[in-house]
Amino acid sequence: MADTGIPHFHNQPGVAAIHVGAKEFMCIGAKPPFDHPHVFLDMGSDGEIICPYCSTLFKYEPSLSAGACTPPECAHHEAAKAA
Repeated sequence: MADTGIPHFHNQPGVAAIHVGAKEFMCIGAKPPFDHPHVFLDMGSDGEIICPYCSTLFKYEPSLSAGACTPPECAHHEAAKAA
């Protein structure tokens, strides 16, 4: 995933809510290989959204950078794939 790509987040730790710095992102549920289909979420003008697949609550936190989250271990960074 390029630095300008859509951020991906997971809820492997099972926290009640994940605070994110982006309003458009992907939820993957848990870390691979136990991830669910990657779901694109768009908060629009709202300040929070629930993933319809795994029911994780995401809350927008404007003080975070776009790819950052709290807790920080919920950010998922895909490894680069060989061509």
